[in-house]
Amino acid sequence: MIKGRSGGFTLLELLLAFVVFALSFATVLEILSGSMRNTMRARQYTEAALTAQAVMDQVGLEIPLEQGFQTSGEAGDYRWALEIFPYEDGGEGFHRPELAELTGIELLQIDLLVSWGEPPRDQSSEFSTVRAMLANRELQQPMTLQP
Repeated sequence: MIKGRSGGFTLLELLLAFVVFALSFATVLEILSGSMRNTMRARQYTEAALTAQAVMDQVGLEIPLEQGFQTSGEAGDYRWALEIFPYEDGGEGFHRPELAELTGIELLQIDLLVSWGEPPRDQSSEFSTVRAMLANRELQQPMTLQP
């Protein structure tokens, strides 16, 4: 009498299937954790950009638009440092003194550094803009409205 082989899996087949499943599951977990890290990083950079926009919006209002002015502060988990200095044109066009004489406008560059986190994993992002103001504004008399 010949015995037929019963239907089922051998121990080797089960171990191989388990290894394939474990490797697939580990790969999926790594992909998910990587996307979580990228999402967290994107959120931090977005919040840093929003903080920078809020600080830059205050220049000329609460933060004086003056050459050589420096200040710093905090906004939530973010620290910032701002510096205002004359804009230096790197091109071959008008230079800053010539532009001020011809137009009465002086250009100031505003650099802002926003940082967050704790060392050794602290991060930072730099922002820069150029603002125009009237040259020699301290010599000009303020306008008053006559009734």
